[in-house]
Amino acid sequence: MAPTLTRRTLLGAAAGVAGAAVVGGLAARQLAGPRPGPAPALPDAPAGDERLIRIASGARGREVDFWTAVPDGYGDGRGLPVCLVLHGASATPRDYGRFGLARFLTDAVRRGAPPFALAGATGGRLSWRASGDDDPQRMVREEVPTWCARRGFDSSRLAVWGWSMGGFGALLLAETYPKWLRMAAAFSPAVSPGDAVFTGVDKLRGTPVGLWCGRQDNFLKDVRALARALPEEPVRAAWADGRHNFGYWGTVIPDAFALIGAALSPPRT
Repeated sequence: MAPTLTRRTLLGAAAGVAGAAVVGGLAARQLAGPRPGPAPALPDAPAGDERLIRIASGARGREVDFWTAVPDGYGDGRGLPVCLVLHGASATPRDYGRFGLARFLTDAVRRGAPPFALAGATGGRLSWRASGDDDPQRMVREEVPTWCARRGFDSSRLAVWGWSMGGFGALLLAETYPKWLRMAAAFSPAVSPGDAVFTGVDKLRGTPVGLWCGRQDNFLKDVRALARALPEEPVRAAWADGRHNFGYWGTVIPDAFALIGAALSPPRT
């Protein structure tokens, strides 16, 4: 089991990096949301080892795209811990290059975040929950860590990060498997009082949670309500000007990656 991370420890470890960042019916709301918009302003940093392959998922009963990124200067990423990436309803791993996620990762590490890899697969538009024989949550829980281990990543140290529908999925994953993840980070999660995330919120006790949402986002009221409902104070609850797209989310990636790196860095005891 991962060592206990206090809010003070996690914030302290990330402080040097976070200072450079600019912080700031459910299904119908999720699927009807705006597209991610144009790519965010990208940092002046190169992508490292970034790969996109097709792989068979038994949990989903089909082939899916599987994307990974390693910070520049860390080779193929052998031994690095992993942050699982859960996309929103209007994006897939094929968009991650356009979003510059690999470049944001390199930039975070260059600013002082402990290194880690990113890994994500296509989850469809199911809110990262099972629908019949199609179970994207089981794919993330059972298959993605196995695929990461084959790449040489340290799949015993995992965090999760998602936006919009993927933010909902990230929090739900952390609730479904309590204390399995070192941290759960959610950008503008598509949550609503009474949904599965709210009803299971007590299961997040012991898992550091970070929440970010733009002030002009329609989910802001509900995300703030979720922050208040958490059983422990979140490691970050940030509300800056921005809408429900990567124009805003790109401004808070540095802050999130600093915290994720800090959460993933302590070795298991």
